[in-house]
Amino acid sequence: MNNSLTKGGRSNGYRVFAIVILILLAIFFIFPLYWIITGSFKTAMAINAKVPQWFPLEPTLDNYLRLFKRPAMHWMLNTVVIAVAAMLLTCLTASLAGYALAKKRFYGRKILFTLLICAMALPKQVIVIPLLQEMSNIPFYDFDYGEWATMHDTLLAVILPTVGWPFGVFLMKQFSETIPTEILEAARVDGAGEIRTFSTIVFPMIKPGVGALAIFTFVNTWNDYFLQLIMLTSEESWTISLGIARLQGEMASDFGLIMAGASLAAIPIVTIFLLFQKYFTQGITMGAVKG
Repeated sequence: MNNSLTKGGRSNGYRVFAIVILILLAIFFIFPLYWIITGSFKTAMAINAKVPQWFPLEPTLDNYLRLFKRPAMHWMLNTVVIAVAAMLLTCLTASLAGYALAKKRFYGRKILFTLLICAMALPKQVIVIPLLQEMSNIPFYDFDYGEWATMHDTLLAVILPTVGWPFGVFLMKQFSETIPTEILEAARVDGAGEIRTFSTIVFPMIKPGVGALAIFTFVNTWNDYFLQLIMLTSEESWTISLGIARLQGEMASDFGLIMAGASLAAIPIVTIFLLFQKYFTQGITMGAVKG
């Protein structure tokens, strides 16, 4: 009896200790975001004060008004288009490729999967020059100017390289392997084609993995400053990351304007995570259970 009470007291003590540690870690990681958001509403005098203001005593929207006078909303729109298009296309192609690698038997399947694993080990800096040459040679019809050009300095130059993300295919293959083969065989016996089988049986079963991949792809594309810097040169095609970097270069001491741009850039990432949080949690849990 005493032993059980002792064990119960120890487990409760460990639980309280773990909760306290998690709260401290959460505060530690959330504080920079809090400081940026509150700083975007401060005046220049409050930001540069020797005694920091933990909350803006005289909140102002001047930083955002000055930011909107610049093409910040156009940069934001470009970033949203790139991130959303890359997220949708990556989830579609990765789920189809992962399902094929997991449940289809064809010649060279193991070699293809081995090449996929090798591609995951390659850093982006290694393939950026071939990607740049490829995008500079692929023809693209520019409807704005009514003439043929190349994909370089267009939003497609950032979207298309992201669609073939090897990690996405690998992740969806792992989830597709959990699908019972008997269910797929029963669907074929009932006369269901490949498209119907995938849309009505496979996709609902791998939806948690698709949700996790959606978050990974959106955040990765949104924060991919390196590829955006290489592929996008004109100001019309800039993203919010490139725009904020320009603000840091032009106005190194205007921290209020820089914090306003950073706060604006963080809103879509937080929104996407909140929308797909359930599927993200399920996806991580299923992956942990699979081991």
